[in-house]
Amino acid sequence: MLARPGWLAAGLLVNLAASICIVFLNKWLYVRLGFPNLSLTLVHFAATWLGLALCQALRVFAPKSLRPRQLLPLALSFCGFVVFTNLSLQSNTIGTYQLAKAMTTPAIVAIQSLFYGKSFPLRIKLTLIPITVGVFLNSYYDVKFNFFGMVFATLGVLVTSLYQVWVGAKQHELQVNSMQLLYYQAPMSSAMLLCIVPFFEPVFGEGGIFGPWTPSAVLMVLLSGIIAFMVNLSIYWIIGNTSAVTYNMFGHFKFCITLLGGYLLFKDPLSLNQVLGILCTLLGILAYTHFKLSEQEGSKSKLVQRP
Repeated sequence: MLARPGWLAAGLLVNLAASICIVFLNKWLYVRLGFPNLSLTLVHFAATWLGLALCQALRVFAPKSLRPRQLLPLALSFCGFVVFTNLSLQSNTIGTYQLAKAMTTPAIVAIQSLFYGKSFPLRIKLTLIPITVGVFLNSYYDVKFNFFGMVFATLGVLVTSLYQVWVGAKQHELQVNSMQLLYYQAPMSSAMLLCIVPFFEPVFGEGGIFGPWTPSAVLMVLLSGIIAFMVNLSIYWIIGNTSAVTYNMFGHFKFCITLLGGYLLFKDPLSLNQVLGILCTLLGILAYTHFKLSEQEGSKSKLVQRP
């Protein structure tokens, strides 16, 4: 049963607010407070785990028994993509961070073509050109460009692409939905990160997760964890109550607002060439989405017309 228009509008607004807030709040924690990256990621994982446990207790979804060995590669990649994308956000401007994420689409196409034997129509492949050119233009003319930021962004794109490909494969293989997968992934990834954090970041004392943070800083970190969970939960709810068209078009709206908000809030300089890069990338994303959705609608029509 689909949600009423009022509830649907509320769900979209929650997703919009949470998706934008998580980017700006995390950037603020990194830039203004110097909160350690891996530790913040651990907070997000723990909050997602507790949130899903609450959803399961409220019977929002039913867990499915899965063996940890089946999910180990997925949990590792989940850990990696969140860490690297957060490092990218910490090291780059919000504009460069947001545009670099758009490279996930070409990367997924490349991985599926090379390793899974999947073929894509020429028009789909052509849309990847403006996406790639736009990201390159923005990065090349970014006056705050830094080498490590681009390394983290590149690693984030690669690991995110692998994760998304594996999620699709695991859902089909294990016959589970995204929330059922995440219910097992989150605690596994939390345990992995808990073992790693002490080797890369202080745990106690100045700059550590249990350091002398002010009450306002602690509140912001906890709020960041809650919002991270809300982003995940609202995504699943929206997809379940709308169509792919609604969610994808709404995603483009968030993309534009996040870019604009980043330049307004953090006063990052923006050149004309970067604007051209942003527009080029957005054009490619819109074209890719249009062709993919047309392809899906065509497949549905063929199924309906079969005797």
